[in-house]
Parts: sequence; C-alpha cells; structure tokens
Amino acid sequence: MQIFIRVDASVEIGTGHVMRCLTYALEQKKKKNEVSFICRKAQGDCIEFIEQNGFKVYELPSVETTLWNYTKNNWYIDAEQTIQVFNKFKVQQVVVDHYSLEEKWERKIRPITKEIMVIDDLANRKHDCDILLDQNFYLDMDTRYDGLVPENTKLLLGPKHALLREEFKIAYQKIKPFNGKVERLFIFFGGSDPTNETEKVLRAIQSLIVNYQLEVDVVVGNSNPNKKKIKELCESIHGAMYHCQVNNMAELMARADLAIGAGGATTWERVYLLLPSIVISIADNQIEIAEAINHNGVITYLGHFDKVNNQVLYNQFSNLLQNTAILKSQIYNMKSIFK
Repeated sequence: MQIFIRVDASVEIGTGHVMRCLTYALEQKKKKNEVSFICRKAQGDCIEFIEQNGFKVYELPSVETTLWNYTKNNWYIDAEQTIQVFNKFKVQQVVVDHYSLEEKWERKIRPITKEIMVIDDLANRKHDCDILLDQNFYLDMDTRYDGLVPENTKLLLGPKHALLREEFKIAYQKIKPFNGKVERLFIFFGGSDPTNETEKVLRAIQSLIVNYQLEVDVVVGNSNPNKKKIKELCESIHGAMYHCQVNNMAELMARADLAIGAGGATTWERVYLLLPSIVISIADNQIEIAEAINHNGVITYLGHFDKVNNQVLYNQFSNLLQNTAILKSQIYNMKSIFK
C-alpha cells in the first residue's frame, strides 16, 4: 500500500506532529507498506530527522510568513503542490496531521487517493475523511466530532489509540514501582520549546535539585533555539544531565520518578509509563487536554506558560517532593487511562 503523510514542523509549530506521524509510519513500514512524507521547508522542519528514520521526504517550497498562516490562507496552493507529488504514484492512503488544513483541502485531494486519515485534536473545523484519530482525553470525547466529519467516518478516539513508538512498549516492561521518594527528574518541553520553559524550570528549581541531591535528565531537540544556553545551565547544576535529540526517550522516562513538561503528544508517553508529571501548557491546544486529565487526578497542571512564574514552580515542585502520596495517587489514576 502506498501511503503519503502531509505534516509540517517548525520552531513555531513544534515537532509533535512529525513525531506522532513517524510512529504511524514506522508501524506501517513493518506491515510492508510504502510510506513517504510531504513537508514544507522551514526552520526546524525535521526533514533531515525523518530521512534519518528511513523515509523519503518530498519538500514543498519554503515561505516567508509563518507556516500556520500560509497553509491556512493558501490551502488551495498547498493541495495543488501536494497533488503534483501524488501524480507519479497510485496512492492508497493520505494521512494529514495539520491544524491549518481542513475539509476543503481534503476534498481537493479526494480523487487522488482511496482513503484519507486525519490526525487531529482540536475538533474546531470540518473534515472530509474516512478515518479520524484523536489520541487525547477529553471530558466530551464521545461527542467531540459530532457534525464535523461524515457519518460513516471511523473514529479512533482516546489514549487507547495513542501513537506510541515501540521503545515505549519495551520500556513499560522495565519500569520499577515508585518507592515513595523522588530521586530522578525528567524535563522535556518538546523539540523546539518555543517559550523556553526548559530554562525557566531549571532556574526556578535548581536549589531544590541540589538540596535534594536529585539526578535530572534535561532533554531538548535540535530545533530548540536556546539549546546552547540550556547546556551551559545544566553544566552549572550538580546532578543535571543535558541530552539533545535523543533516541532513548522512553528509557530516560522509565527511570524517572517525576517529570516536568508540556502538554501535547508527550503527555501520553508519560502516562503510558506511569510517570507522574507537572505540566505547563505551551500552546492553546494543550490547555483543554491538561485541564481534563488534571481534573481526573492524572497530572499536576500549573496553567499556561505565561501564568506560571518561578515562585509557582518552586512551590509546586517542593510540595510534590515532600508529599509523594500525591504522586502515588497520580500513578493509580494513570492505570485506567489506556483501558
């Protein structure tokens, strides 16, 4: 089966869309399907990373404005450029994971493919698709896409459909029961961390890291514009270890007792590995998800990044270090999420 994935990454958009599409692509490759990507050139586009994972990438021309605005306002051009790639192939499935694309774009490419699969979590626009995947948890999950997709669309909703790489399934077998003491911390705010939460968190809690003699794995992506500063900061904090563009993310998570990070796709990786977390949303689409699972006692949600200062971070982290019964409760609540 010939599959094409239309997805973008950039410093502005982040890398989460590409990472979950890569997981899907690797699953399909195991099934002997041919998978290729269509991505627009941009700073932090992850094209080289996709190629390093063994997939062909067809590049769309770079643009001067932001990818989000360009694609939304020029969907017809985007569809035409995408169709030009398809012309050489007999396409069985198109996967689209893009907040700027919707029903009009999908209808334009409909004659070229047997099946369209949409990966979404906003539920804020109509889609013309055969399959819709939303791996997130919401209080209104069952009715979220009513009126937004055709009646015969197959809906794959909730974390039980989460796109998790094989390394997480392997790591799950190795996780150790929480012993009631936080000894190792995991910090990750996505591949690009556009609001530089990683540095903010480190500066806010560095005295607690030292006083509690914690070991800290700090992970950043290649597209993080502040990675040099973060590396230097890690080198100045005893116990902090800097990692850039790792290929053992699941291993690092599995050996941690507590995480601090953003919402988005990494949420389900942490939950799957029963890793309690402090969450700061760094994009508007992360807020509803974070609020929902905070309501269910799965995470400690501090709020949107612009409302979370150093004092809030210090106080909340200190509280969890001293009151680990909260973390035990989160672990218990996580166990029901993937059912």
